[in-house]
Amino acid sequence: MTTSEPYPIGTPGRPWGAAEVSAWQTLRTCRRSYKSDVLSVIETLRARYEVVQYGRLDHDPDRYPLFCIRSRDWRDGLPCVLVTGGVHGYETSGVLGALRFVDRHAASYAGRVNLIVAPCVSPWAYETIQRWNLHAVDPNRSFFEDSPAQESAALMRLVAPLRERVLVHVDLHETTDTDESEFRPALAARDGVAYVADEIPDGFYLVDDSERPQTAFQQAVIAAVAKVTHIAAADRDGNIIGSPVVAPGVIHYSLKKLGLCAGITNAAYKTTTEVYPDSPRASSEQCIAAQVAAVCAAIDYALAHDDGEWRGAPEA
Repeated sequence: MTTSEPYPIGTPGRPWGAAEVSAWQTLRTCRRSYKSDVLSVIETLRARYEVVQYGRLDHDPDRYPLFCIRSRDWRDGLPCVLVTGGVHGYETSGVLGALRFVDRHAASYAGRVNLIVAPCVSPWAYETIQRWNLHAVDPNRSFFEDSPAQESAALMRLVAPLRERVLVHVDLHETTDTDESEFRPALAARDGVAYVADEIPDGFYLVDDSERPQTAFQQAVIAAVAKVTHIAAADRDGNIIGSPVVAPGVIHYSLKKLGLCAGITNAAYKTTTEVYPDSPRASSEQCIAAQVAAVCAAIDYALAHDDGEWRGAPEA
């Protein structure tokens, strides 16, 4: 079905230009603090981990520095684990889950892996609770050469020297009711196409790489998260967000082809998490805990099944 109510910006059937993007920008307001919620927490971690600034957003560089947290005892002989959160700034548990993982669990992997965690890839979108960046570009469709999104380009530069040495990449996301009430209608309006409504899945699910699926790995993560919160069921057509369910709670996307964050390395084990914070069956705390459980389960599985393939790559 298609919505009968046109999006309030733009002309139906006509892609946005600069005027429409400007109109969209004027309606965005700051609703929470990147400094208080993220940067202050990162500061508390400096005593235990290396904190590296890997970029800043040009439109307000002092307000939006980009930081990652790295293992202090970095060793080239160890595999790397990449955790990313806040690629879509409105997906709160990804940001808070990444920070909680570092604070409470990262130490248990010291000497076993090199950790690199980028907890809030899109800080402007975090503050304004948006999917896109300031320029109405989706960072999670922009991980490719000459990216139009500063957020994506900065992360790719950070990760580039390690692309072949990453064993695990977990990208932390949410699927929310606002995907259907705001973000997908805005996308259709921006692109000048009709908005076709879809169904929001109730529960946690994962997105695997269709080009290199790792079903057993995904199921190990699902099993761990199921102890924390419920797993999304397939809809009447056997899908989750329009994609066939290939295993309980798992769908496939072509990560690199779509320019998704989870496709920026050649990690043997990669996944995109999706929690549902609007579920009556899950609390905000459960959503954060689910993200942490997913990261820990992903690392544990990868270490147990590591065949050392990453060792053939050049040193970082």
